Amino acid sequence: MTDLALDIASRVEAFVRGTVFGYEQDPRWETHGPSAELVAEMRAAAKAAGVLTPHILPGGKHLSQRETALVLQASGLSPLGPVAVNTAAPDEGNMLLLGRVATIAQRARYLAPLVAGETRSSFLMTEPASENGAGSDPSLLRTAARRQGDEWVIDGRKTFVTGIDGASCGIIMARTGEEATMFLAPLPNPAVRIERIIDTIDSTMPGGHAVVTIEDLRLTDADVLGEIGRGFEYAQVRLAPARLSHCMRWLGAAKRAHAIASDYACRRRAFGRLLIDHEGVGFQLADNVIDLRTCEQMIAWCADELDSGKRGSAESSVTKVAVSEALFRIADRCVQVMGATGISDDTVVARIFREIRAFRIYDGPTEVHKFALARRIRRSHLGADG
Repeated sequence: MTDLALDIASRVEAFVRGTVFGYEQDPRWETHGPSAELVAEMRAAAKAAGVLTPHILPGGKHLSQRETALVLQASGLSPLGPVAVNTAAPDEGNMLLLGRVATIAQRARYLAPLVAGETRSSFLMTEPASENGAGSDPSLLRTAARRQGDEWVIDGRKTFVTGIDGASCGIIMARTGEEATMFLAPLPNPAVRIERIIDTIDSTMPGGHAVVTIEDLRLTDADVLGEIGRGFEYAQVRLAPARLSHCMRWLGAAKRAHAIASDYACRRRAFGRLLIDHEGVGFQLADNVIDLRTCEQMIAWCADELDSGKRGSAESSVTKVAVSEALFRIADRCVQVMGATGISDDTVVARIFREIRAFRIYDGPTEVHKFALARRIRRSHLGADG
């Protein structure tokens, strides 16, 4: 680990603890995420503290995945931390993809203000299950882009589009013939209509998660992200690191929840002794320590794989499953150890529990990743024709 990353992570942690913790009871943290006013206020404070978008250095160089892990974990100590310092999904993943694939003009128009924390973005891939659209299986993609003169005309419906309400741009995945292509669309746009914001158990993403109708959206070749027909490939470029980033951020949140539950167990007395001295409680917290250390090592292993230049699809699937399941166990134990206090909003533990529960679904549910890993095992042992 470099001294630079250690210094950045230390400053991010100090900012989150000293400033962001104070916003956790702010009424502007609403049902569908922090309000635009609250986001702007927190980001202004992060900029003043020199920790805004800390994983991207001046000049545009990105920290390594191993270094990023330390920084994003520090930002995740509060559910609002990633939003405040601009390391949150979907912007963090979109910034990485734009940095790798976008043209110079696209970077100037979309990436620069994202890195500056001045705008937000969205990623439009998932489609309604009621229409048998793309979800965990991207091959079901129904949104289509067709040529009409010098324009691309896009029609379709998307769902669980994170943060599109208030976003300034969206990356849209659409079918172009037998393949898929990514398009960059400026927002808001009358051809991209938000039908509704979905009520979900999580509430940290500004703008929430929306159902969106795309009707007669007209774009040009200048709006194509990367090359035509390489959308599925670019999705993997984005998704593997994005899965790992979720692990990094929520590891920080789980550590926070564990610290609060441990403090509670070491102060609360029942049946003549501290809760920590009851085996049923102490062993749960001991299991948390084991799971936390395991998560750290899984994240480091996957980060090293990505830093070595590998695509990391299998490695990120393994890590996403192992870490999301372990972090949920940790959050659940914290709630249990704290009893009635654990299910209340008197501490941030209940909210962390809800957020981490959603993480077991986002970026592919556990079962889908296991299915993909099983197919790899089958190919390895039986071959393509086995």
